[in-house]
Amino acid sequence: MAIVKKYPAEVVSVINSIEGVYTVEFRTLAKPFRYEPGQFLHLALDAFDPAEQWPDSRCFSMQSSPDEDLIRITYAIKGNFTKQMEATLKPGKEVTLKMPYGDLFTQQHCKANNVFIAGGTGITPFLSLFTHTSFVHYDKPVLFAGFRNRQMNLYNKELSKAKELNPGFEWHPVYEDTDGRLNIEDILDQCGTEATIFISGPPIMIKSFKDYLLQVGVNQNNVLTDDWE
Repeated sequence: MAIVKKYPAEVVSVINSIEGVYTVEFRTLAKPFRYEPGQFLHLALDAFDPAEQWPDSRCFSMQSSPDEDLIRITYAIKGNFTKQMEATLKPGKEVTLKMPYGDLFTQQHCKANNVFIAGGTGITPFLSLFTHTSFVHYDKPVLFAGFRNRQMNLYNKELSKAKELNPGFEWHPVYEDTDGRLNIEDILDQCGTEATIFISGPPIMIKSFKDYLLQVGVNQNNVLTDDWE
């Protein structure tokens, strides 16, 4: 199990490509970041005093690969905390990151016949694997990624890198405004019930997709979810 540590960090960049969605990069102000693909962090905006309780924070999946020096997250405005992030996270802002958490890819799983299903910013924990050197060990992995529209797909650069790392990688974008929503029945028809299936996205999507897969006979050990929310 990974040892959770607190990292003082500084915002390096903030990119706001589309309304309500931000990508933020952090650099460590102390020891180097240590984490595995698919893990997540707690972000605290208020100053952390070791003599006091841990301040209010929220969880975010790490989008960056552990091979990188910076940590990158992408978030959508959904409530008061993310609104505060929008107002305060600027280059030079100091924060505290508590990490790492989660075992999405460190738990035992087969690296053949893998299907990744992502809704919106739920793609981010997958990207930390897809751009990591360990991704070469996955045999012909397939991604189905759903977005509200083409503008919401901010990840072509990382997906192109994934294809370079692993030429057997395939990905299928699904845009709700033209293609409709991700359809778990259609995905299962393509990948079969013996696949190992990773699901990440809105909690209601994760639950409904997982429930369906278990109902139709997919082994529960082959359905792995990023459902820390």
